[in-house]
Amino acid sequence: MKMIEVEQLWKKYRIPHEKRNTVFEALIGLLDTKKGYEEFIALNDINFSVEKGEWLGVIGPNGSGKSTLLKIIANTIRPTKGRVTVNGRLTSFLELGVGFQSDLTAIENIRVYGAIMGFSNDVIEERVAGILDFAGLKQFADTKLKNFSSGMIVRLAFSTAIQTEPEILLLDEVLAVGDMEFQQKCFDVFERYRQEDKTVVFVTHDMNSVKRFCDRSLLLNHGEQVAFGDAGEVVDEYVYGTGPEAAAVPESVPDVEGTPAVEPIAVEGVEVTERWGTRRVEITDVKFIDKFGNERITFLSSDLMKIRLHYYTSELVKDPIFGVAIYNVDGLQC
Repeated sequence: MKMIEVEQLWKKYRIPHEKRNTVFEALIGLLDTKKGYEEFIALNDINFSVEKGEWLGVIGPNGSGKSTLLKIIANTIRPTKGRVTVNGRLTSFLELGVGFQSDLTAIENIRVYGAIMGFSNDVIEERVAGILDFAGLKQFADTKLKNFSSGMIVRLAFSTAIQTEPEILLLDEVLAVGDMEFQQKCFDVFERYRQEDKTVVFVTHDMNSVKRFCDRSLLLNHGEQVAFGDAGEVVDEYVYGTGPEAAAVPESVPDVEGTPAVEPIAVEGVEVTERWGTRRVEITDVKFIDKFGNERITFLSSDLMKIRLHYYTSELVKDPIFGVAIYNVDGLQC
């Protein structure tokens, strides 16, 4: 059974060239033969469906139309053209925290938020303690929201929102709002949703979560539908820009005998320290190879990376030993 069906979906925005503050300026603008705006296409002919119990990951760079797509499915904005059919009770975790009041405490906001979602007073009171515990905010129960960080607010909103029992969920970057402990709690909820056969559309930049939870994935770029299919294959296309059919880098290492040592290749943001040692053996090149055999410098966490070292020596060196250390951008050794 198809829970969500999107057919020939377009969304176009008009971006005005200048701001008109008065009625006179608006009337003058109507008489102007030149366009006072430019058109921005946020979504361009999107087509896909989501089956019952299926998880769909929506991925792509910032500005590709992911959140716009979810808002159209949630019926919070209207499409310019096309059709979206939703079959089932839907809960959207898009603008978490909408309806929260900064001058109310955490408990008071839970009651307000629960009422917005249709909970009875008795149900809300039964769940208040569990909501605060899930959000990790028990000690801040009577603290006004204006003293909360943005992450604390969204954690509280997410913890309240998951009390609903929908058939379809729309999730937009819910993993970006908490620490490791909170993210693990989210993962536990996701596992429960999978066991309960919930249908989920999941927007995230966390490719490992897409591979872990999603059955299929939709890749968007500048509003265009680039790929739709198996989650792992679509993630590979997004991260590596290629598939298994790509031509592999040959395994043989070129003969470097007699080749003078060269300086390391400069990589933006990476500090290269000075050489040290006797120079009896010199590393002439370092290549990073992905799982498709292609040379690159960016990799997806948990994926295979092959490090190929080229070196030069003017004399025989038996059993040379090479060490590789990997550091993050802050200089911390991984």
